[in-house]
Amino acid sequence: MSVIHQKLTPKQKALAINLDSSIYGTFAEIGAGQETVRYFFRAGAASQTIAKAMSAYDKDFSDAIYGKETKNRYVTQNRLRKMLRYEVGLVEERISRDNNPGKKFFSYANTVTTINFDKTMKGHGWVGIRYQLSENEDYNEIVIHVKFNDNDATLQQETLGALGVNLIYGAFYYADNPRRLIDSLYDELSTDRVEIDMIDFSGPCFEYVDNRLMSLQLVKKGMTDAVIFNSEGNNMLPADILYKKNIFAVRGSFRPVTKVNIDMFVNGLDMFLKDVGCTNEDTQVLFEITIANLRADGDIDERDFLDRVDVLAKLGYTIMISNFSEYYRMVDYFSAYTNQNIGVAMGVNNLLDVFDEEYYKNLSGGILEAFGKFFKKDMRVYLYPYKDATTGDLLTSENLKVQSNLKELYKYFKLNKRIVDIKDYNPQFLEIYSRDVLKKINCHECGWEEQLPKGVAEIIKDRGMFGYKEVSLID
Repeated sequence: MSVIHQKLTPKQKALAINLDSSIYGTFAEIGAGQETVRYFFRAGAASQTIAKAMSAYDKDFSDAIYGKETKNRYVTQNRLRKMLRYEVGLVEERISRDNNPGKKFFSYANTVTTINFDKTMKGHGWVGIRYQLSENEDYNEIVIHVKFNDNDATLQQETLGALGVNLIYGAFYYADNPRRLIDSLYDELSTDRVEIDMIDFSGPCFEYVDNRLMSLQLVKKGMTDAVIFNSEGNNMLPADILYKKNIFAVRGSFRPVTKVNIDMFVNGLDMFLKDVGCTNEDTQVLFEITIANLRADGDIDERDFLDRVDVLAKLGYTIMISNFSEYYRMVDYFSAYTNQNIGVAMGVNNLLDVFDEEYYKNLSGGILEAFGKFFKKDMRVYLYPYKDATTGDLLTSENLKVQSNLKELYKYFKLNKRIVDIKDYNPQFLEIYSRDVLKKINCHECGWEEQLPKGVAEIIKDRGMFGYKEVSLID
C-alpha cells in the first residue's frame, strides 16, 4: 500500500479508509460514545467499510458479550484485547471469504472513562486495532493507553475520536514505519490534550519491532514523561505497577551497570525496607535512565540504549525511561500514583546536584518549591559514599559541603532522617568508576570483567556491547 505523505485531517483520513474497498471491519466503543466511528459515518461511503458499530455500555450486557473481568475493572488492557479478538472472530464467522475476495478485516475498539463531574479524575483509557494487511495474513495488533488532559468531557470525547481515526489510518498506511505511525497519532492533536504512556505492536507486520524502542519514541517525542518495561522487555502501564506501591528507585547511566550500582541498590533497598516496614512484595523497584543521560553524547544512540537495558534486564530489573532530568520531578511523578513510601538511592555527586540552586532556575519557587516536591510524603534519600580517586578522601552525608545558604536546610533533612548514609557498602567497590570501565571495554583492556555483576561481562562480549566487538575485530 502506497504511503500518503501529506498530513490529512481525521475527516480526510476516515474518507480515505472508506474509499478503500478492501478495508472492512467493526467498531466497538465503550465509555465515551461512538466518537471514532462517527468520523467514518460523516465522511461518507461508509457502507463498504463498517460492518458494525456498537457500544455495550451496560456492564451486564458487556459481560454477556465479552465475559466478566476480575475485580469488575472494565477500563483495562485485558478488556480491550478481548473486545478486539471477539469482534474480529465475528467478522470471520459471518462474512464469507469466498464472496469477499481481497478483503482485509479489522476490529477497532476502545474502553475509556472520561473526566468525572467533580473533575477529580481526568480520565484515561485503552484504544486498539486488530487488523490484516492482506486477506491471507495473520492479524496484527496495536494497543495504546491514553491519559486525557482536556478539562471537559466533551473535549475528551472529541480527542478520542480523532485519535482513533489516526490510529486506524496509521495502522493501514504507516505499518512499514512504526515511528511515523506513532507521530501520526497526534495529527490535529497535541500533548496538551492527550498523553500516550504505553504502546504495544504485535503480529507478523511488526515481527521485528522492538517495543522498547517504541516506548523510547513516546518519551523522546514528549508524548509522555515516562515509560516502564519489565525484564522480559514488555511495555508496562505505569499505573498498573506503581499504584499504591512502595517505590524504590535507582538512577544511573548504567553504561554499563557495575558492582557499585548493584551495591548501592541492594544495600539501599535493604535499609528502605527496614526503615518503612514494608516487603519486597509490596515494593516496586525501578532502575531509571533519563533521556538527558541517553543524549549525553548528542542524539540518542538506540543501540547504546538497548545495550544498557538488555544488561539490566538480564539481571532481572524493571526499567524506567523518563524526561525527569531533575530528581524532584521523578518523585513528584511517583507521588501521583502512590501515597506509600518512596526511597531513592544516589551517590554523593548526585545529592550535590540536588542542593545546587542552578538546578532549579526554571521553577518560580526555586529550590524551596523543588524540595517541597522532592521530600514529600517522607521520601528518603539513601546516600552511597564517594571515594575521591586523587585524594582517597571518603565523602558521606556527614562531611559533604553544600552551598552556605543551604546548610541549615541540609541539616534539617539530615536530622529528620530524610537523608541517610548507606552503611553496609563494600569498600572495594568504591574504586570502580563506570567511565573507566567503559574506557577499558572500548580499548579492549583487561580487568574490567571483575568490576561488573556476575554474567554481565559475558553478555557484553557475546553481543559486542559498548564497542567491545568492534575493537576486538580490529585486533
